[in-house]
Amino acid sequence: MQSHARGGAAQTGSSEFEPKMRVQSADKFYHTASGDVHALDSVDLDVRDGEFICVIGPSGCGKTTLLWCMAGLHDLSSGSVLLGQERIVSPHPEIAMIFQDANLLPWRDLIRNIYLPFEIKRVKPDIDRIQKLLAQVGLEGFDRKYPRELSGGMQQRASIVRSLAVDPSLLLMDEPFGALDAFTRDEMNLLIQSIWMETGKTIVFVTHSIPEAIFLADRVAVMSARPGRITRIFDIDIPRPRTIDITTTPSFIGKVLEIKASIESR
Repeated sequence: MQSHARGGAAQTGSSEFEPKMRVQSADKFYHTASGDVHALDSVDLDVRDGEFICVIGPSGCGKTTLLWCMAGLHDLSSGSVLLGQERIVSPHPEIAMIFQDANLLPWRDLIRNIYLPFEIKRVKPDIDRIQKLLAQVGLEGFDRKYPRELSGGMQQRASIVRSLAVDPSLLLMDEPFGALDAFTRDEMNLLIQSIWMETGKTIVFVTHSIPEAIFLADRVAVMSARPGRITRIFDIDIPRPRTIDITTTPSFIGKVLEIKASIESR
């Protein structure tokens, strides 16, 4: 397996590649009873085809808002989100999203939760693909288990399978491992790295954890405090596959401190 790590200019746009997704001058205001909330301010971000990019920033900076707008789940107040040349204004079949919670329906067993997107689209489930994914994430044989019978990590594995089963080209992940314990979180980070390297999917991953962002990403995009803006993008030139051991190395810790200082200085 070739390394997916990339160099390139640490900037939001470049003429050297055609982006998979382009966020252009994105502004978002929420209208509330106590007044308008300015969530995003002129956000520009190019997402390269096949890359793993993490978005990080202080709490409340608009990371989740940005991801929801990229998914077509929230409208922008101004600006645009493009998938190739297509403007995204509603959910798109090429885009799948994994949320902070697994959001499995408690009255459905695991396999029927995975079948749900196919039922909504009124298409036949790709059973061979689903079984391969279940085996890959360690859920083979758990088809008939209900969410209450699964650990938090197992529920998130099921959520990943549900999203990948419909074979999207772009996967958006909103702090999917934030509620897991440290050991399970490490396992999930290794798993999603493995899936990404095997499938070549484009992934945008929102996290509060700087070490998690560095471990997973080709590039880390730093957002400012609200209203959120992309203030800097860091290239992560660490060969893959990466092991958890690298998180204790001086160079890794140095990169954590560099990104932390970048966030705190905004």
